[in-house]
Amino acid sequence: MRRKRSATLILLLLAAAAACAVNPVTGEKEFMLYSENQEIQLGRQTDEEVAATYGVYDDAVLTAYVDRLGKALAARGQRPGLPWRFTVLDSPVVNAFAVPGGSVYVTRGILALMSSEAELAAVLGHEIGHVNARHSMSQMSKAQAAQIGLVLGSAVSRQFAKYAGLAGAGLQVLFLKFSRDNENQADGLGVEYSRAAGYNPADMAVTFAALQKMGDLSGGGSSMPGFLSTHPLTADRIAHVQNLLAPADKSLARNPDAYLRRVENVVYGEDPRQGYVENGVFYHPGLRFQFAVPAGWTVENMPTRVTLVTADQAAGLILQGGKSTDSAEDFLKKQAAEISKSGGTLLGENRTTINGLACYEQAYTITQANEAPVQMRLSCLKKGDWVYAFQAMSAASAFAKYETEFRRAVASFRDLIDASMINRSPKRLAVVKAGGKESLQAVLKKGGVPDQSLSRFAVMNGLDLTAVPASGRLIKALK
Repeated sequence: MRRKRSATLILLLLAAAAACAVNPVTGEKEFMLYSENQEIQLGRQTDEEVAATYGVYDDAVLTAYVDRLGKALAARGQRPGLPWRFTVLDSPVVNAFAVPGGSVYVTRGILALMSSEAELAAVLGHEIGHVNARHSMSQMSKAQAAQIGLVLGSAVSRQFAKYAGLAGAGLQVLFLKFSRDNENQADGLGVEYSRAAGYNPADMAVTFAALQKMGDLSGGGSSMPGFLSTHPLTADRIAHVQNLLAPADKSLARNPDAYLRRVENVVYGEDPRQGYVENGVFYHPGLRFQFAVPAGWTVENMPTRVTLVTADQAAGLILQGGKSTDSAEDFLKKQAAEISKSGGTLLGENRTTINGLACYEQAYTITQANEAPVQMRLSCLKKGDWVYAFQAMSAASAFAKYETEFRRAVASFRDLIDASMINRSPKRLAVVKAGGKESLQAVLKKGGVPDQSLSRFAVMNGLDLTAVPASGRLIKALK
């Protein structure tokens, strides 16, 4: 009887929430379990997690430019009072996304792809539209009502996400895939906001065409999804945007040169200063360490961790580090309490030295209700004033299968002293003027673009390689 009453109360609360929620864009009632204050609170939490996980691009002038343009667009929307914030993320992944409550992000990867201020306005306007229409909050409400978590997959995947710091509800918002209706509505709102701010909304279609040609550029093994993963680009979406355009839009601003001068010198591709893989070894010049990567394993390098996943995606290794006055053993023992709370049972421990570094290890079996047990070995090494922790994990029944590779990777951890590996600089975007006589391919080659990247840079410049850019036209190249 008590359970029946509780269920009835929940249903009544859900019905009340649905009856009271009004969509800010359409003015129609909708099913919504989150108030605006809760949405803003979730956004603040997610904003912190996004910055810590993916890293904020270190260019105050570029960030201020994006933030200023974004706020000008948001002021023309249906929710100008939200605490809007626009951030550039230090990632080569081609993406833009928003989280509930008014935080909008563009990666340096998508900034490199676009070629005009109007394109940037259209992309920001699209993301503002998602926030204003509460698309993410609607999906989360439906998921909660259906009692399905945002973190799905095997027991290993869930435990792996937890220890990799990805299991919170905040970051999971980034992986929600919008529906066709959501995308069309956000496109329409982006066109509306761009036009109101004085920009030609036709450049939204230009960006979509470039994304379509480039494919879903996710940066290679990154936990951040590419734009097309979460913003599906259906065949008729570009046509839908074009149908929204008006003849008077042609007189509105595009500002390609001003935009290109703003993104000139932005880091392009992976930044080796933050870590890179070469010939089966991961090097981190900034923190001066290296370790071997098992053959066939994918590597995801992020500001707060390095994650390695087996080819069969059934096991993995997470490396995290931080400054600590603790010894490797003391550091690990402080983590043990949290592992025990998560259902961990200690299997054994080991004290050793790896390449001159003190190392302490503990192995655990982690159990969950109605799930097969997971085995994890945590290896902590003390290097200078930092402690580095390797977390090896797989299903308990299969741990022995990966044991050799796990141990080999940990045993290879050492100081990075090779100057040739330390002194690596990133590629940066250059902007050059076409002379009006050479093909784009010739201009790009002179501009330092390698042969394997010529097709990509052709898309980034909106021209065929055989085309001859007009004299004085600014072309994106490399330096």
